[in-house]
Amino acid sequence: QEHYGGLNGLTVTWIGDGNNILHSIMMSAAKLGMHLRIATPKGFEPDLRITKITEQYSKEYGTKLLLTTDPLEAADGANVLVTDTWISMGQEEEKKERLKAFQGYQITMQTAKSAASNWTFLHCLPRKPEEVDDEVFYSPRSLVFQEAENRKWTI
Repeated sequence: QEHYGGLNGLTVTWIGDGNNILHSIMMSAAKLGMHLRIATPKGFEPDLRITKITEQYSKEYGTKLLLTTDPLEAADGANVLVTDTWISMGQEEEKKERLKAFQGYQITMQTAKSAASNWTFLHCLPRKPEEVDDEVFYSPRSLVFQEAENRKWTI
């Protein structure tokens, strides 16, 4: 909201694991008037119960929801590209399997080519290079440090 002046009508794209951060976005996006596009590898989708609620919210609030396994399809027209860790606490023993499953999910400038002309990038940190490359992470399009500062005030 700080960057775009409002949230209504924005398209947010999540590329990565169907984890708790995605679940939070899913539970709030439609209520804030945002369209949501989600790309996760097969087997790493968000919780089905959260997905059902999100589908209902999308209908109720007139927003669009897309779930796919194709990161480029999800990025198409996105105002905001978002990712998070692929290996959460307690999943360290799955690292090798997860890194293999998430090949092709790294957010790069190639990913952003199909995004909206005003695209930005968010990550709740800490970031691993396999999730987003340096070119995107340190670009002027990256709002991760503003995001981190804003989170500081909620803590």
